[in-house]
Amino acid sequence: MVSGLTDRQKAANLLRLVRIGGISTRQAVLDYPRDIKDESLIAAYHALIHYEADEDIRLRDAMYKEEQDDYLEFLATVLEKGEDLPQNIIDNYKQFYETAPILHKKGFKGFLKSFWKTLNIGNKSH
Repeated sequence: MVSGLTDRQKAANLLRLVRIGGISTRQAVLDYPRDIKDESLIAAYHALIHYEADEDIRLRDAMYKEEQDDYLEFLATVLEKGEDLPQNIIDNYKQFYETAPILHKKGFKGFLKSFWKTLNIGNKSH
């Protein structure tokens, strides 16, 4: 990956690489920006998780594959421009935030964030 890219540019690049088969979805998830607060990046991360989950459907249904590929490209284009994703897309993924948390940076602090998130007791706002 080219250094100096913004988190949105990095995410856009990862989405495109997954779409064209340049890297696996798993690798994109591992390389995705960490400890992000940007709602557009969080939504795009969850879109990537869902893309991976639907791999078997894409293999059986060419139209569904095309729709998902077009959707990833749309997300990549918006992020690459530095723009926010449409609010309806962000809102659609909020329900999945607890089940597929964003990865944290490496090191002790990142480990603790992930650990508390796994226990489902860290950083709750009520």
